[in-house]
Amino acid sequence: LLENAKGIDVVYTRKTDDFVELKERSNIANRSKGDIFVSIHANAAPNAPDAYGTETFLMGISKNKSNLDVAKKENAVITLEDDYQTSYSGYDPSKPESLIGLTLIQEQFLNQSIELASKVQTRFTNDADRKNRGVKQAPFVVLYTAFMPSVLVELGFLSNSDEGAYLNSEE
Repeated sequence: LLENAKGIDVVYTRKTDDFVELKERSNIANRSKGDIFVSIHANAAPNAPDAYGTETFLMGISKNKSNLDVAKKENAVITLEDDYQTSYSGYDPSKPESLIGLTLIQEQFLNQSIELASKVQTRFTNDADRKNRGVKQAPFVVLYTAFMPSVLVELGFLSNSDEGAYLNSEE
């Protein structure tokens, strides 16, 4: 839909199932001088197979333990990257102080990110008739070096068999 919209240029960080380092994803957005950065994900909750719906996150310190746990799991993927300790300047996905530092960088885009996240969730609800799990804040590494309003969108839960089938369908 976005590719066909007038006045919108879509720049993908990847079009295949190849791993792209988290920092490089936002670097691609920065190099292309993007107006917004949207990181699209499929969620999973193995301990809650009935979980379903969409949610959109923006950079922030979460007071909600489940949001913080989601961020820690997403951020832990950096350990798959070569020399991540150097690339991420000592960032440790398991340490709270690392997560707090991420949020300070993004404060200048907070209001615009909130507005973007709200619009994404509204469209999921009104246009796609999806369950709205809300707009949330969490310290995601993939968002912290995007120098523009940025959000992480969870399209649904692959761990829910019905929703997983829906996400894998043409619909």
